[in-house]
Amino acid sequence: MNLTALFDTIISQPSIHAKWLNTLSFMENAGARKISASEDKQNVNLIILKHAAEEHRHAYYLKKQLAKLGENICPTYHNQFLLSPAHSKYYLAALDIMVCKYLKKQLGLSGAELKFTAYLLVTYAIEVRADELYPIYQQALNKTQSKVTVKSIILEEEGHLDEMLTQLKNFSPKWESHAAEAVSFENILFNNWVVALTNEVL
Repeated sequence: MNLTALFDTIISQPSIHAKWLNTLSFMENAGARKISASEDKQNVNLIILKHAAEEHRHAYYLKKQLAKLGENICPTYHNQFLLSPAHSKYYLAALDIMVCKYLKKQLGLSGAELKFTAYLLVTYAIEVRADELYPIYQQALNKTQSKVTVKSIILEEEGHLDEMLTQLKNFSPKWESHAAEAVSFENILFNNWVVALTNEVL
């Protein structure tokens, strides 16, 4: 099932749609926490602070959207309120592990340098995905004239991708090959996640 068909199916079932929104909120929150965990205690720039703050805002915004689908639904991130909780909860952590292993092997990085470089590559791969996923979801919402919207998130995610590109170019003249590896890792995890979502939704 492609993403358009998957989102059409999700949106057609309010209880499933609520879990989807909650799952997106969880993943945005996980991203914000991952950014904060990768920070050096002293070398924290404005872009990192801005990005973490906006990811937290996205998590909050998506949670608030739940009120458009009903009252007191999906109050927490416990498994019963998420879609494909196993895949959703370990998606970002798995990507981080894969990227860290790659950086250790290819560049011999460790410690704070490893954490920061992994942050750059993992975040880049996630932003590339967000730039694809959120517009397709918004189109599906538009078709049904849903009150739910993710337009503000789409605009901010586009800005995030530009910021990550700037940081990656400063990181290494070979940034494109490293970024391509991160994207390939993410693609594997994403496809597995979509299969799990499709199986659950159907």
